[in-house]
Amino acid sequence: MIKASIDLQELRRRIYIKAKSEPNWRFWGLYTHVCKTETLEEAYRLAKENNGAPGIDGITFEDIEQSGVEEFLQNIQEELTTQTYQPMPNRKKEIPKSGGKVRTLGIPTIRDRVVQGALKLILEPIFEADFQDGSYGYRPRRMAHEAVDRVSVAILQNKTMVVDLDLKAYFDNIRHHILLNKVAERISDDKIMRLLKQILKVSGKKGVPQGGVISPLLANLYLNEVDRMLEKAKEATREGKYTHIEYARFADDLVVLVDGNQRWVGLFQKAYERLTEELSKLEVEVNAEKTRLVDLVRDESFGFLGFEFRRIRGRNGKWRSLKTPKIKKRTEILQDLKVTFHRHRSQQVGMLIAKINSALRGWVNYFRIGNSSKCFSYIKDWVERKVRRHLMKARGRLGFGWKRWSKDWLYRTLGLYGDYQIRYYQPVKKALPAR
Repeated sequence: MIKASIDLQELRRRIYIKAKSEPNWRFWGLYTHVCKTETLEEAYRLAKENNGAPGIDGITFEDIEQSGVEEFLQNIQEELTTQTYQPMPNRKKEIPKSGGKVRTLGIPTIRDRVVQGALKLILEPIFEADFQDGSYGYRPRRMAHEAVDRVSVAILQNKTMVVDLDLKAYFDNIRHHILLNKVAERISDDKIMRLLKQILKVSGKKGVPQGGVISPLLANLYLNEVDRMLEKAKEATREGKYTHIEYARFADDLVVLVDGNQRWVGLFQKAYERLTEELSKLEVEVNAEKTRLVDLVRDESFGFLGFEFRRIRGRNGKWRSLKTPKIKKRTEILQDLKVTFHRHRSQQVGMLIAKINSALRGWVNYFRIGNSSKCFSYIKDWVERKVRRHLMKARGRLGFGWKRWSKDWLYRTLGLYGDYQIRYYQPVKKALPAR
């Protein structure tokens, strides 16, 4: 197998520094790095870490481990170096959404996940150097909580006119020719471009599959020009350290906030017009039914990353940002828990509690940075009642067993998840990342 001349992490760091220092540089000679042993091994490690269902060939990680990972990666490497590699079709899987709709995932085979992962490892530092501060989705060392906090701070700064943008089937409608042109602005490597075209072609004439390893990077690149436009608008309105416009984007979820002062009403209208112009160039369709122009001063609200935002006056008389879990998100977690209770109705309570705790822990940890006390109280009470009912049914009785089991017993002895404490997000100053 081809040996890496320098450490993969060091290579990525050098690529990032070069891309950051020379924004117009077009990179060449990258394909050989995609084919290297270390790159493929790291891509496999990351794919296995994410686990996931098998692709259309039905091959699992267990199958690969049994027959030998080294041979598996050698075969991929040979196909890449001889340019005989052909990706397989993605396996389609429908995920239910609210309103009876579904989201279709395109799940690549593990072999194709490794190839996409290797390509992403080499391309990511280049485009990371070009991405803007307001973009948070699927980026290294960036979290949804940071985007939520950015919006909260903007509201505190009186940015109360909001464009709550919804893009119609964004991932499914990305135009390949536009995307490839954007990649070519930074990449001058025919073999890389050929490999990328092969990966895109598998998903059809347009779109990138939700479920593909490299899809989030490409989706961010596609909208990077929109982010740049918004950054320019911020700078154009700057007065000292303050600006009169802010934005936050997480993949295709985008909000733009403008100063609520009457003199900035024109900016608000222009921001919306410029947004639609830029998206039109990309042939991205705005969902007119779900896109809203919101005025927080009029006690209106908007949703972003699962939270419902509004502006309220605090006890000290000052305005503050209120962010609560959306009712839809509360309904979703309760529905998931109902399914868990039903599936484990005849199993040992320990197994049921483990499943419940896992679901609750992830959901609560995400929403605990908001004003979630009322929502948490509702969920905690609901779960406790369901557990009590489950215990009583196991004994062939009705009721909730209020006298039989105390709260302390449920949480300490039985081990039911009970950490519903609010912990507001605390921004952390980050050093320059080693890419």
